[in-house]
Amino acid sequence: MFSDAGHELATSVLPTFLTSTLHAGPAALGAIEGISDALIGLSKLAGGPLAADPRRRARLASSGYLGTAIATAAIGLTTAVWQVAILRATAWVSRGIRSPARDMLLTSMAPQGAYGRAFGVERAGDNGGAILGPLLAAALVTVVGIRHAILLAIVPGIFAAISITIAARQARTTLGAEEGRRTLSLSLGELGTAGLARALTPAALFEMGNLATTLLILRATNLLHTGAANGRTLTQATTLAILLYAAHNAAATVASLIGGRAVDRTSARLVFAVGAAAYVLGYATFAWDQHRWPVLLVGFLLSGVGIGFAETAESTVVAQLLPERLRSNGFGVLGLVQSVGDLGATLVAGLIWAAVSPTAAFLYAASWMVLSVTASGWLRPHRKGSAQGRSEHDKEEVEDEF
Repeated sequence: MFSDAGHELATSVLPTFLTSTLHAGPAALGAIEGISDALIGLSKLAGGPLAADPRRRARLASSGYLGTAIATAAIGLTTAVWQVAILRATAWVSRGIRSPARDMLLTSMAPQGAYGRAFGVERAGDNGGAILGPLLAAALVTVVGIRHAILLAIVPGIFAAISITIAARQARTTLGAEEGRRTLSLSLGELGTAGLARALTPAALFEMGNLATTLLILRATNLLHTGAANGRTLTQATTLAILLYAAHNAAATVASLIGGRAVDRTSARLVFAVGAAAYVLGYATFAWDQHRWPVLLVGFLLSGVGIGFAETAESTVVAQLLPERLRSNGFGVLGLVQSVGDLGATLVAGLIWAAVSPTAAFLYAASWMVLSVTASGWLRPHRKGSAQGRSEHDKEEVEDEF
């Protein structure tokens, strides 16, 4: 929650900072966000084998959260687009390297039958911080300006590093001694045998249409500012767009909690399909060239429901599918799939936006979401594969449920 409050504070004002302060265009924004998303995927893939060692998890998580805070806040000091790109990429690499370690800490403390609810709560905390971030940004932009608002993002980021350190220490106390150091390996062959590639195909299609939220904010800001009837200044349009983005994150928070419970009671396939379908409707709203904030609010809410449902379902399937010894690698591969897909989505959509129109860009993204709905049946654990190599911890949990 603290980490997202910090980097979402900066994310909320980044489109205006790039376009108005540094005089860049939507293509530059799309390139920065897309490349950063690709790097976070590679760092998640690397973080998977590192997180397999229980003794590394606390250090990985703590350093990752701290690195994100410092790099994000430093964007407020930049004077050129390339500097923003380097710092944004650094922040996202730090986010990536910490993610498998955090997810392993989570699954080690949750029973197998509650993985959906566990990841739903984690996603809710993430999205809850993303509510606080835009609200802080909306207030700070008016009071101290865009640059200083970005600089202040370091405060919640530091609290995040402190919080994860305390949480990891508590996890070690609760679980007691864990097994020794493990050999670093991606274990791609074993992951393929377990059925991970098939299960993540719908997720890959989904991520090819999952645009960076900065593009949603930019679209809303432009529509709210250029409407002849409303007479809003750029600052007013930016502030209103940020508030709409906060509503997006509120919807994602609630959807994560509901989706996590629904995954445990029904299936990840159903929750994922509903999330992707919500995105189709949301992107159709952003493709509509109109200037009314209630219509844009609907688009933000639908997109929030989509990400809350889909991400919870994706993480839960990896946890259900893989035995404990492969699970951190699986989380790393999922992160790579998500980030490479986001690179394609955001980079291509930014180029389409600049060359054709924003309407064409959002319709492009919506087409990938339609494909992910049609392939959603593959997003489920293969029971035989998931049973092989199950840890004694998981076996005892299943026996306790029976």
